[in-house]
Amino acid sequence: TLGGCDTGDAKITRGYNLPARYAIHTVGPVWRGGNDGEPELLASCYATSLRLGAAKGCKTFAFPAISTGIYGYPADQAAEIAVSTLSETLTDLPHVEKVILVAFDASNKTHLETALRRAQS
Repeated sequence: TLGGCDTGDAKITRGYNLPARYAIHTVGPVWRGGNDGEPELLASCYATSLRLGAAKGCKTFAFPAISTGIYGYPADQAAEIAVSTLSETLTDLPHVEKVILVAFDASNKTHLETALRRAQS
C-alpha cells in the first residue's frame, strides 16, 4: 500500500497495533563492498526517517542497526554512519527529544557504543 520505497528513502504510516503513533519504513542498502553508494544511502535512511517523523511531530525515535542483518553492511561502519548522521540531522530538529539506537546483538551494541563515544569526544 506504500507503493514501494527506494533504497535510502523512507515512508511513514500509522502505528496501527504498535505502541507508537507512527511507523517509519526505510530501505537500507545491500553491502556491495562500499563503493556502490552504500554509505550515502545508509545515511539517507537515517536522515530521511528522522526528518519525516519530525515533520509529523514525533519527538521520540527508535532505530535498528539498518542494513547490518541480511543486507551485510559491516556493523562498525554502519554504527559510525548512524551516529554521525543522526547527530548532524538533529542539529536542525530541536524539538526531537530522544533517539534510541537498537542493537541486534552484543557485537552491534559494542559498535554503537564505540561510535557514540567517538562522537562525544
